[in-house]
Amino acid sequence: MFPISIETEVHRALAEDIGTGDVTATLIPATTKTTATIICRETAILCGTAWFNEVFRQLDASITVDWTKTDGDPIFAHQVICTLHGLARPLLSGERTALNFLQTLSGTATITHRYVSALEGLPVSILDTRKTLPGLRQAQKYAVRCGGGHNHRHGLYDGILIKENHILAADSITAAVAQARTTNSNLPVEIEVENLDELQQALTAGADILLLDNFDIPLLQEAVQLTQRRAKLEASGGITLENVRQVAETGVDYISVGALTKDVRAVDLSIRFTPEAF
Repeated sequence: MFPISIETEVHRALAEDIGTGDVTATLIPATTKTTATIICRETAILCGTAWFNEVFRQLDASITVDWTKTDGDPIFAHQVICTLHGLARPLLSGERTALNFLQTLSGTATITHRYVSALEGLPVSILDTRKTLPGLRQAQKYAVRCGGGHNHRHGLYDGILIKENHILAADSITAAVAQARTTNSNLPVEIEVENLDELQQALTAGADILLLDNFDIPLLQEAVQLTQRRAKLEASGGITLENVRQVAETGVDYISVGALTKDVRAVDLSIRFTPEAF
């Protein structure tokens, strides 16, 4: 796995939110302490606790954060998943940034879990894509793993994926695959195909993985039959929770879903401070 710079990501997020200082938090006496709880409002998969913890570590290392759940665990409506205690000012300053990380990453883990659950019993892996929130790619890919999914390439540096424009620039599928073998012989070669003719060309060229772009169900079935396990097959494009199982049942090896990280719906979490503590 690639390292995740949690400290850097949190530092950047806090700088964005607090800037030169939290002018509202100064209304609270500096010595006031309080207790706060994080409450889940819906069924979800928890993810992002390390980012949440790091927010308060950077603001005030004396704040205590006690979790009842860990990343990857299911959480449910009305459940208290975390309790914090410490000075009120840094708790108030950090609450939104901490929740932003937790809600966003839990959202990615949760939708991934739903796709994975829809394929129960089938030998197919759900993959993410590079359609991630800028600056949070490794965090979101971690969330995909927490939801039971698998990571596609992390960036342009660790996997070859030859697409339409690459083929046009290289003159042909055969030339593109040959060049990939020459320049990066240690990496598997994946090529995007848009029809069965291109699929056959890619097979002949010796591609390791074929990305079947927007193939309908009959075309996916035909692609599986033509390939005969000579390459791995990845279905992509137009995948939803409603059709993902039908796609998987065609016999493909992977299904990539950009919506896991692109169309993020934050999990409904809220923070509540104990009034008596102020």
